Amino acid sequence: MKPLDDADWKRVAQTAEFKSLLSAKRRFIIPATIFFLVYYFALPVLVGYAPRLMEKKVLGPVNLAYLFALSQFFMAWAIAAFYVRAAGRFDRMVERIISMIRSWGRGE
Repeated sequence: MKPLDDADWKRVAQTAEFKSLLSAKRRFIIPATIFFLVYYFALPVLVGYAPRLMEKKVLGPVNLAYLFALSQFFMAWAIAAFYVRAAGRFDRMVERIISMIRSWGRGE
């Protein structure tokens, strides 16, 4: 397959499949990023504005702030796992776009 020139890329960008890919990625990435940022910054905000709540003991000497901080590691892994699953869908969409582009080269 020959490399795509600017006109080909413009043609790809106008296809419904490509627009659908971009839309699907946006639907995942934007909410996931917002959720993670809110979750991440909730700890320092809560420690600053609700210290009594965050110093409440949960498990022996472990307080809510430590538990919340530890949960951020698990949350990062969970978001990564969700992205891996979503990336599989994105990859299938890209494969369909690539096969469509290859069919253009064959004159279909």
